[in-house]
Amino acid sequence: MNVGLTVLAFLTGLLAGALFAFLEVPIPAPPTISGVLGIVGIYVGFRLVQFWGASFDLLGALGLS
Repeated sequence: MNVGLTVLAFLTGLLAGALFAFLEVPIPAPPTISGVLGIVGIYVGFRLVQFWGASFDLLGALGLS
């Protein structure tokens, strides 16, 4: 993990959030901690499946790839 890139991503998000608040428009993300944790859960689940090496080619099974 690149710490500099992570910090830059956080600062970009911080600036975008401040801009949304300043312009009084709703943020394009869940405004509650449960919504944020849901997004974190999706990411962690995705990474766990990658770590375990489990996968299923859904498009291939449907004949779309």
